Amino acid sequence: MDHEAPICTHIADSYRLSLPLTIKFQADRQIAEPVSRQTLAFLHCRMAMTDVLSAEDIKKAVGAFSAAESFNYKKFFEMVGLKKKSPEDVKKVFHILDKDRSGFIEEEELKFVLKGFTPDGRDLSDKETKALLAAGDKDGDGKIGADEFATLVAES
Repeated sequence: MDHEAPICTHIADSYRLSLPLTIKFQADRQIAEPVSRQTLAFLHCRMAMTDVLSAEDIKKAVGAFSAAESFNYKKFFEMVGLKKKSPEDVKKVFHILDKDRSGFIEEEELKFVLKGFTPDGRDLSDKETKALLAAGDKDGDGKIGADEFATLVAES
């Protein structure tokens, strides 16, 4: 389960000497193996939205759009504090939202974008998802890349 996490290599370096063990199941036995620094960085990145954005801002922003058909990405990015973040932080948020680590946020991932900020977030409707995709997909390939996401945030 070694995953590359280029945006988190600085985190990997902090796990130098005593790496924790993970248990892998093989048939009937358990095998303890050291966890790689890349895996630790990957896991850290996947759980790090509140390392980039304030938990309070996330809660307020997600709560403001809890009603069906109420999502407005421009207002959401402003409320959650993403618009004020550095390009590096915006890229970190992009990678957190890119659940399948494809390098793109596809339509299926956009549907769950609020859950990417907090598990309490609701799913976007098909209409909201398509509107967000249309706003962010500048090259028309049906998905949002990191640069497109940064542009979407900057334009909000």
